[in-house]
Amino acid sequence: MALLNQQHPALVEILQRIATEQLPPATNAGGVLSDADFFELFESQLSSRLLDLQSRLMQAAGQSFYTIGSAGHEGNAAVAKALRVTDPAFLHYRSGAFFLQRAKQLPGSTPIYDMLLSFAASSDDPIAGGRHKVLGSLALNIPPQTSTIASHLPKAMGTAFAIGLSKRLNHQGKWPTDAIALCSFGDASANHSTAIGAINAASWTAYQTIPMPLLMVCEDNGLGISTHTPNGWIQQQLSQRPALKYFQADGSNLAETYLVAQEAADYVRHKRKPAVLHLRTVRLYGHAGADAEVSYRSKQEIARDADRDPLLHGAAALIQRGLFSAAELVTYITEQQQRIARVAAVAAQRPKLESAAAVMASIAPEYAYLPSPQRGWPADKPQHLAKMLNLALQEAMAEHQHIVMCGEDIAKKGGVYGVTQHLFEKFGPNRVLNTLLDEQSILGLAIGMAQQGFLPIPEIQFLAYVHNAEDQIRGEAATLSFFSNGQYRNPMVIRIAGLAYQRGFGGHFHNDNSFAVFRDIPGVVLLCPSNGVEGVRLVRDAVRLAHEQQRVVILLEPIALYMTRDLHHEGDNGWLLSPEDTQGAGSYASEAYLPAPYVFGGGEQLAIVTYGNGYYLSRQAEKLLAEQGYQVRVIDLRCLIPLQTEALITALGNCQKVLIVDECRRRGSLSEELFTVLHEAKPGHFSIQRLCAEDSFIPLGKAAYITLPSRDQIVAQAVDMLGGQQA
Repeated sequence: MALLNQQHPALVEILQRIATEQLPPATNAGGVLSDADFFELFESQLSSRLLDLQSRLMQAAGQSFYTIGSAGHEGNAAVAKALRVTDPAFLHYRSGAFFLQRAKQLPGSTPIYDMLLSFAASSDDPIAGGRHKVLGSLALNIPPQTSTIASHLPKAMGTAFAIGLSKRLNHQGKWPTDAIALCSFGDASANHSTAIGAINAASWTAYQTIPMPLLMVCEDNGLGISTHTPNGWIQQQLSQRPALKYFQADGSNLAETYLVAQEAADYVRHKRKPAVLHLRTVRLYGHAGADAEVSYRSKQEIARDADRDPLLHGAAALIQRGLFSAAELVTYITEQQQRIARVAAVAAQRPKLESAAAVMASIAPEYAYLPSPQRGWPADKPQHLAKMLNLALQEAMAEHQHIVMCGEDIAKKGGVYGVTQHLFEKFGPNRVLNTLLDEQSILGLAIGMAQQGFLPIPEIQFLAYVHNAEDQIRGEAATLSFFSNGQYRNPMVIRIAGLAYQRGFGGHFHNDNSFAVFRDIPGVVLLCPSNGVEGVRLVRDAVRLAHEQQRVVILLEPIALYMTRDLHHEGDNGWLLSPEDTQGAGSYASEAYLPAPYVFGGGEQLAIVTYGNGYYLSRQAEKLLAEQGYQVRVIDLRCLIPLQTEALITALGNCQKVLIVDECRRRGSLSEELFTVLHEAKPGHFSIQRLCAEDSFIPLGKAAYITLPSRDQIVAQAVDMLGGQQA
C-alpha cells in the first residue's frame, strides 16, 4: 500500500513542466481531430505513461518483473484509432498506448487492470496467465508477442496473405476478408534479417499483384539499446522497396500521426497492398529499468528527446484548445496516477502461478484417446515411402478443405523428390503454393495462415535449411499457446526432408543428421516414418494432431528412404510395404494421442531401439542375427518428441539388453534421452549401449558412410552385447 502515495521522479518532472507551462509549441492544434477525439487519444497516451512509471515503482517493491516500456512511443495510440478492432495487430513491446486505445473500441474492456496483472505476473492475467509481460488479447485481436526483435514480422506477413486467401477460397477465417494486418517494430529491428525477409516477402507477393493487406509500422526512436541508427537510414531503407508504399509521420504530433495512419490504413485496406508507416518517435527513460543511458548518451541528447515527449506535446495542445488550464491538467494527471496506483495495489495481490503443472498447462500434451476414423488404404499395391506420402497428402487435402500447402518448388515440379506431385493439378494454385526461397517466410506464412483458421502444411526442402529459420518454430509457432494461455494457437504440420544416408547428393546440407533443435522446444511433436506404411499413418496422425488438438507437428521424412524398394537384396522389394506386411509382436495404436513404438519380431534376448534409417538398417541386421540363432526384436520409435516412455517400456517386454541405434551424432542425439529415461524408469534393470553417428559433419561420396552407423556395426555390437551366446 506504500506505493499509493509515491510518484515516480519522471512524473514529478512532467507535472512541474505542465504547471509552469514549460511546454513545446502546440503543434497538435487544428481540425484534424475533434476535441473529444484528441482527449481520447491523450488519455490513452497518459495511461500508458503512468503504467510504465508504475511498473518501475512496482519493480522496486518486488511486485513487477519486466519494465521495458512505451515512454516516448505513445503516438501509436493514433495508429490504433485509425484501424478497426477486427484488424489483427502484432505489436512491438513499446505499443502500450496502441493497446489501450484499441480497448476503447470494445466496451467492457479493462486494459489498465489487465496490463497491471501482466506486470505483476499474476495467473489472473487474461492473456498470458502470469507467464510473461505481453501485450495481447483474444477479444482485441492482438496475438501476444514477447521480446519481439522482428520475429513477429513473418507471421504478420503470413496473416495478411491468409486474409486474402480466405476470400479466394471462400474460407470463414478468424478475421474478416476486408481486414488488414498490422505489425509494429523498432528501427534497430528493421535491420534484422527476419524483418528484411518479411518485408521482402510482402513486396515479392504484392509485386505479383497477389493481395497482401499488411501495414508495417516502424517506430523509429533512433536507438537500438545503445547503438544509434544512422540519420536517414530507415527512410532510405524502407522507402525504396518495390510494391511497398511508404508513409511517414512525427509520432509526437497526434493529429499528424492520426491523419497519416488513416491514409496508410485506407491505402492498405482498399488497394490490398502493403505499406510501411515510418513513425518518428523518441525513447524516454532508457531501454528498460536497469539501463543507464547516461553511460552512452550525452545529457544534451537526452534533454532534446525529453523536449519531444509526446505527452508534453499533447498537454500543450489540450491547454491551447482550452480543454484544461495548466493547473486543471496537473490535477487530472495526478488523479489518474492515483487511480492506477490503487489498481496496481490490487493487481499485485492477485494469485501467481504456483506449480510446474500450472505453468505448462497450455502446452502439455493431452493424453486423450480419440476415435480413429476408418479409411481405406490409398494404394492398390505396395509403394515406396515417397509415393505413399504423396497419396496420404492427397487424402488429407481432399478430406480437409482448409489444408493449404506451401514451400519451394512444391507446385508444378512436385517437390525435389516428387512427394507433392499432382497436388497442384488436383487442388489448384490457392491450396498448393510455391513460395520464395526463404524459410523464415515459409514458416511465417504458415503461422499466419494457421491463425486465420487454415491448417497449413509447409515444406522445408532440407533439414539443414530449417536452421536459418528455426526461431519461427521455437520462438513463434511453439510459444503462442504458452504466452496466450491456450487462447491463440497455430496448428500446422511442418514437413521436412532430412537425415542422412542419401546417395549421390551431397555434403552435410543435404545429409543433415541433427534435429537436436526440435528436442529443445516444449510442446512440439516430431514424427518420423521409416517406410510407406508409416508414412501414411503418420501423415494421418500429424493432421489429426494439428486439426483436433491444434498442435505444431513436425514430420521428419528420411530422404534416403523415399525411393527405397529393397530390404535384404536387390530386387526383393522388401521395403515396399502394405498394411498386412507389418507383422510383429507390437500393434499400432492409431487411436492414441501419439503413435506408440512399433515392434518387429518377438525376440527377448535383445531389443534394438531406433527410428528412420536406423530402423531400416536394424531390420537388415535382425535377419542376419536370426540366422546366427539370436532372438532379437526391433523397435521403431516413430514419435521422437515427446518420447513415449511408458509405451517404450511395454514394447521392450522381457528384454533387458537394449541397443540404441541412432543415426544422429553421438553428442546431442536422441540416444542420450533414451538412455536416461530407460535408466530412470527402471534403475539398474537394463543393460544399455549406444551406436551413433560420429560427432562430425557428413562429407561427400563413400566417405559419408564412414561416420554413420551401418548394418554390420549393428550386428557386431549386438553380438558383443549378447556375449556370443546364441538362443
